Amino acid sequence: MPELTPVQREFRAAMANLSAAVNVVTTDGAHGLAGMTVSAACSVTDSPPTVLVCVNRSSRSHDVLVANGRICVNVLGAEQEELAMHFAGATKVPTAQRFTEDCWDLDSEGVPVLRDSPASIIGRIIAEQTQGSHSVMFVEVDKVLTREDSGALVYFQRRFHSLAAPSLSA
Repeated sequence: MPELTPVQREFRAAMANLSAAVNVVTTDGAHGLAGMTVSAACSVTDSPPTVLVCVNRSSRSHDVLVANGRICVNVLGAEQEELAMHFAGATKVPTAQRFTEDCWDLDSEGVPVLRDSPASIIGRIIAEQTQGSHSVMFVEVDKVLTREDSGALVYFQRRFHSLAAPSLSA
């Protein structure tokens, strides 16, 4: 791999200071079961409801996500850092084993849905654009599941941080 340019190093340092929600993007279908941790996911529009997800093209999960065409963006809660590490590949837990825990609903939606996720966004990849090392996938939303009583897991300065859910006062 070639050495990074000064602008690339500065860009990476700047992006480390951009707080981002942590998500596990999952798929299942004719091309297999796959999932990966991503922090580059965001809303595009609500007409029609669409999100975008950026995935490194060198990831083993990339081609499976694209080929299956249907994914779930599982937003991780404050208590789900270990799950983020599993799906980031940091724990060396094999992909199939990552889905054996009881926290996954593998049957209801046709893609793995994290039961205790603050939000699970299920949809179809309707467009894909290659930009450098990544694919930007536009996902038209078919279904959304939410849970109100969870905090959030964010990535900031190359570390995970938990944010507590605000208490509702009368």
